[in-house]
Amino acid sequence: MSLCRLSLLGSTFCVAVLSALPTIARADDYTELLDILRAKGSLSRSEYNVLLSHHQHHAHPSLQRDDDGTSPAPARHRNRYMRYGPQNEGSSLDAPPDVTTIAAVSAARRAAMEASASAQDARNSLMEARRTYNPDSIVRVKPYVAGKGVTIQAGQIDINISGFVNAYYTYNSPSGGRPVAGGVSTGSSGFDSSSVRNGLLPGGLILKLNTVQEGIKLGAVFGMYPGINNNDPSTFNANSGGSPVGLGTAGLDFRQVFMTAGTDELGTVKLGRDIALFASDAILNDATLLSVGSTGSNANPANTSLGRIGVGYVYTDWLPQITYISPKWKGFQASVGVMTPLDEFNFAGGGLSATTTQHSSPMLQGKVTYDGNIAGFTTRFWSSFLVQHQQNLTSATLGSSSRKGTTVEAGDVGVKLSRGPFEGVAYYYYGSGLGTTGLFFDGVSAEGRKRNSEGYYVQAAYKILPRLKIVGSYGVSNLYQAPGEDNPSMVRRNQSEVGAIYYNLTDWFTLVGEYAHTESDAHGIAHESDHTMSAGAMMTF
Repeated sequence: MSLCRLSLLGSTFCVAVLSALPTIARADDYTELLDILRAKGSLSRSEYNVLLSHHQHHAHPSLQRDDDGTSPAPARHRNRYMRYGPQNEGSSLDAPPDVTTIAAVSAARRAAMEASASAQDARNSLMEARRTYNPDSIVRVKPYVAGKGVTIQAGQIDINISGFVNAYYTYNSPSGGRPVAGGVSTGSSGFDSSSVRNGLLPGGLILKLNTVQEGIKLGAVFGMYPGINNNDPSTFNANSGGSPVGLGTAGLDFRQVFMTAGTDELGTVKLGRDIALFASDAILNDATLLSVGSTGSNANPANTSLGRIGVGYVYTDWLPQITYISPKWKGFQASVGVMTPLDEFNFAGGGLSATTTQHSSPMLQGKVTYDGNIAGFTTRFWSSFLVQHQQNLTSATLGSSSRKGTTVEAGDVGVKLSRGPFEGVAYYYYGSGLGTTGLFFDGVSAEGRKRNSEGYYVQAAYKILPRLKIVGSYGVSNLYQAPGEDNPSMVRRNQSEVGAIYYNLTDWFTLVGEYAHTESDAHGIAHESDHTMSAGAMMTF
């Protein structure tokens, strides 16, 4: 063979070899790429196995088959695949590519990318919310405390809504006797009376607003007290005797409307209408506050019953006032206030008492309280006073231009002791010109002289079961005649005994059963008494 022919044959062989090399190189490069992606963690084992099998199936369809008819993978590729192959993944080395699996992997990757984007969007939204957060625009409800109402916090303002509703079936049976001027018993009426009525408390809906501005605690209170019986306003407004006639409507007693401003260090100033200071603790600790007590006029029920008003204490009343309340110091707290003055009132009628209509100075009231623990008893002591100058006393005896005046003084003292299931209250008051039952009722005689008065009540309560409480109390209010006075029909004493049972069905709902015996005695021989049985319920929230 000539040299020329050998050269031509060698060139042809080289071209043939070179033409085969790209396919093999591409196959090796693809496999190496899969290896690199798997090593970097970009492919899971399952994804690597599926893609490698798919590549081998399409890249070498004409490879020599095994005896069973399948095409064996090159030893080098098979060994590399077996590192991640059937023994680890539980899959077949020679299985054909699963298009559904590849699509699922792609969908999973897209979902992961979308989830990552969503998470980033959520993080961005959170950062934006934190940047623009304004606590003054947040409204939330504070945890509920039984008996304390519902408190909604709107930014920096606390809005509290609380209240109570009560209703009692009351049966009053008179024991007879002769009427007593200024008495509270209905024993001389001669007729039994039945009613569904309020007790000592009417209904109540109380709105309180509180906030802090520039370090000053500010508050406003609106207290609305509707009754359930028909209203017939007269001298005592919503507390006058009702009207048991068809087409009547209940009345609204707007007792509270006041504002407060103060700090923990300097105390608080109250301006507006609220419960007075003198004798306020006497009524607030009276068990009949949650029941009926003495009914007064049960035939035409007023907005409220009497409870123990006039049979143990003089009604404190709700008065326009400017009052300073000190901070608490070691359990002590003091209050003093100037209040709108009230007239002397002829409650007994018949010209027996003087009246007034002129006031050049306000009423002054004050109170001191102490809360502490003594010998294992949770203890509250209180003492209060009242002073008011009455001008231009008038009566049939004095005429309408006597220009006679007098100064009324009164004081009281009380204590409440609690320990375990036991609770006790003792209270005493004394007044000169104060009168009885209400402030300045029959406090001054027709001759213009002050009548002295005093009274007290004692009360004991015991929880015989966690939800069942029994209460017993006795109270007296005495009104003495003025010097030189002789009016035998004028009331000398009002007194009552009360026994009650209270069962707390829930935190809101209390069932009440009660018996009360009330007596009124005059300075002469007149005397009357009555018996009252009441049963009903009170709901507080």
